Amino acid sequence: MLTIYLKKKQNRINMVEEFRVTKSLKEKISDQYEEDIHHVNNPVLDPPKIEKKYLGRITQYLQKGNSFYFHDNKATVEIKVVSDEIIRVRLAPNSSFLSDFSYAVDNVNQHVDLYELDEDNENYRVKTNTVTCVLNKENFHISFENRDGKITNQDHAPMHWEENDDFGGYYVYCTKQAKENEGFFGLGDKASHLNLKGRRLTNWNSDTYSFSFNQDPLYKSIPFYLSLHEGESYGIFFDNTFKTYFDFASEKTDQTSFWSEGGELQYYYIHGPSMTDVIKRYHNLTGTHYLPPTWALGYHQCRWSYYPESKVRDLGLQFRNRQIPCDALYLDIDYMEGYRCFTWNKRYFPDPKGMIQDLAKDGFKTVVMIDPGIKVDDNYWVFQEGKKNNYFCRRGDDYFMEGYVWPGRCQFPDFTNPQVRAWWGGLYEGLVESGVAGVWNDMNEPAVFGGRVFPNDVRHNYDGHHGSHRKAHNIYGMQMVRATYDGLKKLQPNKRPFTITRAAYAGTQRYASVWTGDNVATWEHLKMGSLQLQRLSMSGLPFCGTDIGGFSGEPTAELFTRWIQFGVFSPFMRAHSAGDTAEREPWSFGEEYEKLNRKFIQLRYKLLPYIYTVFRQHAHDGSPILNPLIMLEQEEVSNLQREEEFAFGDKILVSPVLEAGQQQKTIYLPKGKWYDYWTHALIPGGMEHQFDTPLDKMPIFIKAGTVLPEHPVMQYVNEKTIEILDLNVFYSESHVESSLYEDEGDSFAYEHQGYVNKKFIVKGTASSLEITQEVEGLYTESYHEYRVNIIGLPFELKTVLVDNEIINFSQNELGSTVVIGKRFKSMLLK
Repeated sequence: MLTIYLKKKQNRINMVEEFRVTKSLKEKISDQYEEDIHHVNNPVLDPPKIEKKYLGRITQYLQKGNSFYFHDNKATVEIKVVSDEIIRVRLAPNSSFLSDFSYAVDNVNQHVDLYELDEDNENYRVKTNTVTCVLNKENFHISFENRDGKITNQDHAPMHWEENDDFGGYYVYCTKQAKENEGFFGLGDKASHLNLKGRRLTNWNSDTYSFSFNQDPLYKSIPFYLSLHEGESYGIFFDNTFKTYFDFASEKTDQTSFWSEGGELQYYYIHGPSMTDVIKRYHNLTGTHYLPPTWALGYHQCRWSYYPESKVRDLGLQFRNRQIPCDALYLDIDYMEGYRCFTWNKRYFPDPKGMIQDLAKDGFKTVVMIDPGIKVDDNYWVFQEGKKNNYFCRRGDDYFMEGYVWPGRCQFPDFTNPQVRAWWGGLYEGLVESGVAGVWNDMNEPAVFGGRVFPNDVRHNYDGHHGSHRKAHNIYGMQMVRATYDGLKKLQPNKRPFTITRAAYAGTQRYASVWTGDNVATWEHLKMGSLQLQRLSMSGLPFCGTDIGGFSGEPTAELFTRWIQFGVFSPFMRAHSAGDTAEREPWSFGEEYEKLNRKFIQLRYKLLPYIYTVFRQHAHDGSPILNPLIMLEQEEVSNLQREEEFAFGDKILVSPVLEAGQQQKTIYLPKGKWYDYWTHALIPGGMEHQFDTPLDKMPIFIKAGTVLPEHPVMQYVNEKTIEILDLNVFYSESHVESSLYEDEGDSFAYEHQGYVNKKFIVKGTASSLEITQEVEGLYTESYHEYRVNIIGLPFELKTVLVDNEIINFSQNELGSTVVIGKRFKSMLLK
């Protein structure tokens, strides 16, 4: 099978606008306002007859609650205080705002301690406790200051717009100042260096088979970026679903711009000063990824395609016989009857329910592919229902939007219609009854064969805010997987859904995990994958992964093994390959490499309690799962160039091996002290070190003071009942806190105190080490004891006190071990 992928040329159309003020500001914004309009004693100027229209002198303003409206006798700008650290800016060129609706923003009215408006001769100042938005009266430049009065972000020119005669509406533009050493990060799955400075990029979800380095656009549109300058960070979220553009000091080195081909110029300024805080506050707006089922964090095996049934069964048998852990097996499009979604090919899978049940007995979850294209076939029940209820997208002339995808001639549901989403979610009932545990939504950019996209005149409901495909294209995949997530949750109310999507917009993390699409089996793509996952985690899509080994092409045994090693520290760990490539399982490259791959997949399972805890921290407060080195030490300018090291959570630092034949690597460790995971050697941070990187080893470092929980090796999540939990304590003289989060792993009981969250505090001296534990939650773990392994003690251990009672301990070449009750409060070693 072959899909032809073509790049769509991008065209910009310059438009001329004629502007006339027809209503007063107060009438335009709301007829319900009771506040007076405050007029500024400035003359009213006729709009200049030029192609681009810029904001002019501010002539009046009004306040409505936490929104402040400023007017120049042509256009209106709203400054909305969303929280103490987040301020929204909206531009209405004709003073009529669009409906305040967003698929991305989950909470636009957050807690604000204080907000007020100050005025002097030159500026208006909208102030919170943390940040001030300054509007220059004369030129309408907008800037932001921290509480010390330092400018963190400012306009280079006033916001402006162009009339779009072809489609109506406006092209809208915002240009900011770019500082000399300013770095820019985020923007989703861009296959570029982490620092985007010097790049011009486009957001337009695109099916990009075998994409290359710096190719743009790709599958996802995340119009959120972070700035970093002199150790301080802020974020800009340009919530616009049209085709958008970002210029990070590319055209002009002192300017950064973002603009769109339609919709509203609406952006959120998100204050730092730390990059982590910016990301957390972005998640306050757009939501976090829900806590996934624990099995979703295991190793997953996928291929286009595993069939017939005997092949799938043999695949599961091979994993279990070879003692290589695996939690999920995937069925790509060939499980369907003629690629018709929600059907089974009875020749390949005569008894899917029986097969899935048997796989489940062996610990495997089954995940299936579902695409948006529905075959035009009056004998196909899904098409019948969609046609009868008018659920498919129509064009401007009222004909259905049709395109060719895997089933042939297809029509496409309008997932921006809530009735269609509810219908689509219900279609999964048969798959769920068969035992399917997860759903993979693909081809939802939406992709059409021949490199085509939906025509611009396709109409969409857009949840009642009707619009064309220009407006809906970038959120089509998001709304598809939203329908999938909601449907699975409704069909199984007490089971956490597991969904994956290829296309996404900001906020998709509320519904799905993501992967980076159709990559290639090359070392370059392994490097790109590392960059993309770090960037996705910074951009609000934390549950992310790559096709381990590459989707197309043939990896060498070494490349596949190094990719498996990197996959251990990818939030989503799945191997996937195209049907025209050699089979690509962990044992496909011979016994030597099978042994290595087994070792690292087992490591993933040993670390699952830590990994699950990191996911919970994200779900709880928006903490990123992967943390690039620049986020760990954002004050270090040299870290702008370091891209290969990253932290999983805040306790484990890794540096994947990304070069063929590499036997040694120079690695920078952040300030503090770190332990080599393999040797337990204590290593000082704040400098570079040389490390050997034989094929059986990837550099992994544990932050000193960490309490790292580990499970015994299992073939799948919950295969064994944990009777004693290992806690590896890495000695430190600093005060260090670690967490361990546990719950049922699959239900929503954690929302009702059905969890246990433990905080361990480690504090050492030259002659003692104290470990304390604080516990909250009502969940009861299966184990009753900890096996506490003490690593790196600088003194000879003579006495262990647990809650003031002397406890026996044992010693080995790597440290000391103590077995104690799980509810201890204090442990003292001296």
